[in-house]
Amino acid sequence: MSRSTVWTPGFWLDIFDELLYDDNELNYGDVWSLNFSYTQTDEVTKEQRKRGWKVYSHCAFGNFQCGACRKTWPSARVVLLFRYRVRNGRGTVIMRPFGQACRRCQDGEFDLPGFSRKEVEHALLRLFSKIRKNCYGEEEDDDVSSTSSVKVWTKPHENTLCEACQLGICCQEDD
Repeated sequence: MSRSTVWTPGFWLDIFDELLYDDNELNYGDVWSLNFSYTQTDEVTKEQRKRGWKVYSHCAFGNFQCGACRKTWPSARVVLLFRYRVRNGRGTVIMRPFGQACRRCQDGEFDLPGFSRKEVEHALLRLFSKIRKNCYGEEEDDDVSSTSSVKVWTKPHENTLCEACQLGICCQEDD
């Protein structure tokens, strides 16, 4: 299996825990957890801000497979939305992957992406860098942030097929 087209939350949880506990990415004595919400948006209310919530949006490379016709396609513009906070010794991350619809079927159904291990690690390391900066006051990691500007877009982005575009939060504007 060369590229995963299956959305696997357990894969993200395993790598999150590896980076957190084996590599000590957030070594501040707080206990962190990763959860998933398939309805969250990038909006943070004033009340949520008071409770410490922050949002980070990451653009990743993923692979999709249509649930109806089984067609597969890659995308360099897969939006991952992370909401996070640390409070009373507990850190919480809530993640939402955004889907894309099949060009062939055009049925309005958004399929969720699959990711390589390297892509998951990259997304989580960027997230941890944001957490260290925004929750613990560390400087942002230059090594991690500079890699995000190396993306090369090869095909036009079809915003009518992109769930994040429909909600106005796609990373398309990053080019």
